[in-house]
Amino acid sequence: MMIKAPPQHIAMSQFSVRNNNLVMGGMALSQLVQRVGSTPFYAYDRQLITNRMAELRQAMPADLKIHYALKANPMPAVVQHMANIVDGFDLASAGEMKVALDTIMRPENISMAGPGKRPQELSQAIAAGITINIESFHELETIAQLSEKTGIQARVMVRINPAFELKASGMKMGGGPKQFGIDEEQLPTVLKRIQALNLDFQGFHIYSGSQNLSAAAISEAQQKSIHLAITLAEYCPAPLKKLNIGGGYGIAYFPGDTALNIHQVGNALAESMAYLKTEQPQADVIIELGRYLVGEAGIYVCQIIDKKTSRGQTFLVADGGLHHHLAASGNFGQVLRKNYPVAIGNKMAVSEKEVVSIVGPLCTPLDILADKMELPIAEIGDFVVVYQSGAYGFTASPHQFLSQPSCVEVLV
Repeated sequence: MMIKAPPQHIAMSQFSVRNNNLVMGGMALSQLVQRVGSTPFYAYDRQLITNRMAELRQAMPADLKIHYALKANPMPAVVQHMANIVDGFDLASAGEMKVALDTIMRPENISMAGPGKRPQELSQAIAAGITINIESFHELETIAQLSEKTGIQARVMVRINPAFELKASGMKMGGGPKQFGIDEEQLPTVLKRIQALNLDFQGFHIYSGSQNLSAAAISEAQQKSIHLAITLAEYCPAPLKKLNIGGGYGIAYFPGDTALNIHQVGNALAESMAYLKTEQPQADVIIELGRYLVGEAGIYVCQIIDKKTSRGQTFLVADGGLHHHLAASGNFGQVLRKNYPVAIGNKMAVSEKEVVSIVGPLCTPLDILADKMELPIAEIGDFVVVYQSGAYGFTASPHQFLSQPSCVEVLV
């Protein structure tokens, strides 16, 4: 029975090849496996992260502040590296706060968002001097009470749920009913209350969506965000100091994906920021990016431990799977499963190929890393590489599922 392979992936050009091996951080994969000591593992290339930031700086307006969103990849070594090349951090928990505060990043350049911040987390953020993005009336009152109790004036921004949404977004986080932020029509009331509570008002946070490859859609949302902030500025208890317009910059994962044109985004943003300067000259504009900064710099590596044929279909069974990399298995937000870019990392130059499915060791049919992909002929002991794995990989996966061994992370 002939097994037909689905459309093949975009070429992954960020890594070179040497002696049949994928090269990361100047090291051939076979050597990297020896260095790590075991599979499976995640590896992140620090030079690729640095290069991505340099490219982004060149494309964006010079006075734009670029923050790293730790939720994409909170590995301490990655965050330590990012602290040297970005302007600030954005957090989603007290756990991420600890990682961020262990770096050289100044607390006033760190913000915290999330619809369900616990009082203890709020108290920690206030004490650290971190800016809190207010997401509800109740949270506002809780922050005020904690601020008064501790005698430390809380630094706050208001997260707005805008009436518009980020078109063509992988996940929409603004527009319509949302658990994130406060509806824009409620802002005048909220801002008046902030003034009465004597909190240190910094500005607005507007995050509309994520994983977007459309420069036009991102630019439209950014323009609307800036115009909305200007409209609401008349109700603010103080001039805007900061305007965080979110992120949403995506990376290409699947066949047909086209890389985001960041120069187009940067040119449009420069125009919008110039308009903001005429209305609110003291306001810094911030974007927060996670996946775009680290996603393409990471790989997930596992080893083939069995090879079998079932009714004409060849399966490569690996020692890693969805418990380490939920997104690659298609169980992290995909409606229709698509294959991540995958390679046999120690057979990069092999021309003889076969159609295979790569599965993990778990007792579930959901544990698939590649479904009917044409790849170099692989055998037991070879290494499977899943590209585009630098974001929402390790910490976004159910490591305890079926009590399988965990994996490690390295920055090279």
